[in-house]
Amino acid sequence: MFMTARERVDSTVKKVKGQTANILTLVNLSLGALALMFIFKDDLKTGFILIFLAGLFDRFDGMVARKLNIESEFGKQLDSLCDLISFGIAPVFLLYQASLFEYGVPGIIFTILFIVCGAIRLARFNITEFTGSFVGVPITVAGCLIAMCYLLTPFIPGYYFIFILIAFSFLMISSISIQKR
Repeated sequence: MFMTARERVDSTVKKVKGQTANILTLVNLSLGALALMFIFKDDLKTGFILIFLAGLFDRFDGMVARKLNIESEFGKQLDSLCDLISFGIAPVFLLYQASLFEYGVPGIIFTILFIVCGAIRLARFNITEFTGSFVGVPITVAGCLIAMCYLLTPFIPGYYFIFILIAFSFLMISSISIQKR
């Protein structure tokens, strides 16, 4: 009925350990949301940096979950929701604000296409058994590469980015098999 102080500490440590990966996932989400806020305020450079910081936390959350043997269905679903913000929405809005807004409706349509394909990619990943290979380009890869396009906006005409968006949109939902490293 009554727990000793040592038992309470052990119980608390066990609960915190069990949530470590989810905490890192939520940091990923927070950085993605913060990136969006900076992007909306036209501070694209800070938004770009925050997207890549989110990528680091996304990399660590899975490693920590496997290392501590705390993988869960909840964590998998949470990770996908966070990845949609940090690597689906934030990078494409960065590119939209940097260049694609100039193209009006087509810029909007292809921005949304990337987000939709990213959501499909994540949903498909969540309902399939992972066999060591990804089917389609992971949204984290596509999103980071789209974010990197921001660095090219002074040098490449904007309409090229529409083609890049289309390519990555379809690569995410393609049946390409990519070995996990």
